[in-house]
Amino acid sequence: AVALFTGKANCPYYAKAELLADYLQTNLPNFRVHKITQHPDKWEQWLHDICETNGWEHRECPIIWRELLDRGGKGQLLGGLNDFLEYAQQYYGITSMMLSEEMSDIAEENLQAYLEIVKEDEEIKSLINPMQIWITSASVPICYHLIPLLANGEVFGMTTEISIHLLDTDQFKEVLHSIVMEAEDMAFPLLRSISEHTRIDQAFIDADIIIVLDDVLLNLEVQPLENYIREVSEICQVYAPLIEKNAKSEVKVISSGKTFANLKATMLKTYAPSIRAKNITAIATSWESAAKAMLARKLNMNTAGVKDVIVWGNITGSNYIDLSHAKLYGYDCAIRGPPNFHRPLLNLIYDSGWIHSELLSAQSTLSSRVSRCAGMLPAHAIATVLRYWYHGSPSQEIISMGILSEGQFCIPEGIIFSMPVRFQNGNWEVVTDLEINEVTQKVLGRLSHELVQEKLIALKEIYEMHPYEAE
Repeated sequence: AVALFTGKANCPYYAKAELLADYLQTNLPNFRVHKITQHPDKWEQWLHDICETNGWEHRECPIIWRELLDRGGKGQLLGGLNDFLEYAQQYYGITSMMLSEEMSDIAEENLQAYLEIVKEDEEIKSLINPMQIWITSASVPICYHLIPLLANGEVFGMTTEISIHLLDTDQFKEVLHSIVMEAEDMAFPLLRSISEHTRIDQAFIDADIIIVLDDVLLNLEVQPLENYIREVSEICQVYAPLIEKNAKSEVKVISSGKTFANLKATMLKTYAPSIRAKNITAIATSWESAAKAMLARKLNMNTAGVKDVIVWGNITGSNYIDLSHAKLYGYDCAIRGPPNFHRPLLNLIYDSGWIHSELLSAQSTLSSRVSRCAGMLPAHAIATVLRYWYHGSPSQEIISMGILSEGQFCIPEGIIFSMPVRFQNGNWEVVTDLEINEVTQKVLGRLSHELVQEKLIALKEIYEMHPYEAE
């Protein structure tokens, strides 16, 4: 027979029964013990469930029963501590003389040991359980380019397995299926699974990361801007409650795509208030990269040597490329230094007319280039931000990202606004120690006003359609 012991980890009576059972197992050849220690907070529910399953009546700690392995029957309830002491005395002539003080000390040791075991189990599970990544509107080219970047180990580390979930409508079911088959054929060692989903009610289950790629086909000659804003807001109204319901509490939500990146992040935060504000962001690094490449071509240097170009404002709308803090590394000029030696970019571009006319008026050129991307650039931007988020960004380097404003740089609170950040220790912080000149401050005020108006339009549209929900 096997005796099964279950009790609260901090229960002194469980400790006494446990030690007596260990003694019996050591000294009796046919006596076996199996102990199931429960956390004090979960004990009552566990006891209720086990008694209901077996038809037992027992309300105290511990509970002890026998499993008659050689008879094929169900377990036989022995009872609690006193019943077990009587059983041991009657059948084996053995009892326990443990004092109350000893029982309490051992119970405290049991609790500490149990908590350590639970912690170790959680660490082991974190290595076994893959990271769950959901991608919406997954039929778009950005997703196609993003999957290899996520699965090759460079983003999350070479020991972190991932599971990717592709979400889209039934219309794109065949596209999703093709992407899944191709990704499986590539046999990424860290890609535990990849699956397609078209049922919205199953979206975001156990999600660690959600990448929102939904876009609207913007044509202001066909419809007014307000209609597109309403469409974006309605998408977010569908996603937000599902994120709160199904995703993990610390889920990271990333907004990207060609249109309304800021607004999507703003409305997701509005309709999913339980998600931590720092975990909802919009990707701006596509603009950063395109601006750096334009500067590098002007200076005839490697794009990677251009740092700290800041993108302010509405990532996929009106934004401002700020070069006042930009630096050049490895620039081929008369002054040379070690690898970390840099020069202010504005000191090396003597053609100020080019900066004010060609670059600043090149916003439309950059916008066209970014929006026409086949998917490689925005996919790389998403992967880069995730890598920084989990492993930190290069020391002292500034990264632009759309975040929920808390009033930094006199930007109104409550809107997602692209501004400079740094990543460290699995988190990010706004770089607030930058000097902002008067011209830049005026531009930020204008950009802020546009984003506030965009949010107000979205809320107005939703209020008119669903007044009670908006309240």
